Amino acid sequence: MAGDLLSQGKIAERLGVPATKVAKIIKEHGLTPDEKKGNCGYFGEAKIKQIEEALKAK
Repeated sequence: MAGDLLSQGKIAERLGVPATKVAKIIKEHGLTPDEKKGNCGYFGEAKIKQIEEALKAK
């Protein structure tokens, strides 16, 4: 379904990298979650793409 939101852990799983790398990219680029549920942030497709591009650039 388009518009699915993923947590940092699910993004890491999808991209095949450790969750710590995803967390570091999010912090370095100042990305904010599209939605928050409790303490967990969920990111949409556009931000997932940004994270993926940042990982490729490293």
